[in-house]
Amino acid sequence: MRRPRRQVPERPAPGTEVLVTEGLRLSLGGRELLGGVDLVVRAGEVLALLGPNGAGKSTLLSVLAGDNAPTAGEVRLLGRPLGSYRPAELALHRALLPQSSALTFPFTAGEVVRMGRAPWAGTAAAAQDEAAVAEALAATESTAFAERPFTALSGGERARVALARVLAQRAAVLLLDEPTAALDLRHQELVLRVARERAAAGDAVVVVLHDLSLAAAYADRITLLARGLPAADGPVAEVLSAGLLSEVYGHPVEVLPHPGTGAPLVLPAREPRS
Repeated sequence: MRRPRRQVPERPAPGTEVLVTEGLRLSLGGRELLGGVDLVVRAGEVLALLGPNGAGKSTLLSVLAGDNAPTAGEVRLLGRPLGSYRPAELALHRALLPQSSALTFPFTAGEVVRMGRAPWAGTAAAAQDEAAVAEALAATESTAFAERPFTALSGGERARVALARVLAQRAAVLLLDEPTAALDLRHQELVLRVARERAAAGDAVVVVLHDLSLAAAYADRITLLARGLPAADGPVAEVLSAGLLSEVYGHPVEVLPHPGTGAPLVLPAREPRS
């Protein structure tokens, strides 16, 4: 007897609260990394997680992904407790880009991107595999080296292929941990444009960034973390204030309007060179 095909989940409507945390706490090794985080992630928006080193950005993303279970509090995905999802079911709803992607076997870049389609095996969406892979390679400007071994790529090329794998998964929630860290200026802009396009198409995108000006240019909303707690959460212009950023980062900053777009440009205050 043939096994019935698994159903393809419906994608949430724009504005839907797809991820919600309440009183989220996480302690590891006797140290509290998250101290009571309330967060809402909506379909159709780019939410940037900002904050200094050790603020809890990547830790929070790992809890949202289901990779770390909270010590206290709750995470809900589409109204259900995150822990109630089986791994295969969870992969149909959310895709995670970790900070680093290590492979020791000589898969080609194209094969790595095809791994993003694994959750859809046995569903009607499997018919879209080739189109999804080709689209993801093109979006990240990775098509030219799709046949090269992943291990032979530069750091920036690997980062783009890793992002293409996530895009090929076509999940409704994208969780991106420092996707621009290894990239040059052109491809940093490319990655954030892709994030904006996915949000415009109805996906929810949560992205950890260190570049505050990039976040200002592409995010709809910012959660600024400090010592495992949100120091601020709201629209870009409200969160990126010189006073607040100077306090959270422990360094004086200036916030200026971009001459072309008017979006905030965040610059460290410096003494003039003698």
